Amino acid sequence: MKFNHVIAAVLLACAFGAQAQASPASGVDHSAHHAPAASSAAAPSSDGEVRKIDKEQGKVTLKHGPIGNLDMPGMTMVFKVADPKMLDTIKEGDKVKFSADRVNGAITVTDIQPAK
Repeated sequence: MKFNHVIAAVLLACAFGAQAQASPASGVDHSAHHAPAASSAAAPSSDGEVRKIDKEQGKVTLKHGPIGNLDMPGMTMVFKVADPKMLDTIKEGDKVKFSADRVNGAITVTDIQPAK
C-alpha cells in the first residue's frame, strides 16, 4: 500500500510541475529572446510586367513569373503595394523586377523597379 502512495505522489508532482512550466510565473514577455521572423528580411526579386495600376487603391496588377519565397507559380494577379509612392515609378506595360511578401496576411509588393 505504501508503494501506491509513492506512485500517486510522484504522479501529482509531475502533473503540477508540468503545469508550473506551462506559463511564466513572472508574467514576463519572452518574445524578445527569439530571432526576428524571416519575413523581415528582404524578399528575393521576381520578374513581371505591369498590366494595370490603381493608385487610388494602392494596388498593381502584375503578370509575373514564379515567386519563390511565396511558393507561387507564375500568373497574373492584383497585389497591394507597401508604399503607394512606388506606383509613381512604373507605368502599364513596363517590365519590372519586384519583391513580394506576406504583410499582415496579404500578399504585398514590398519593392518594385523598372527592369533594365
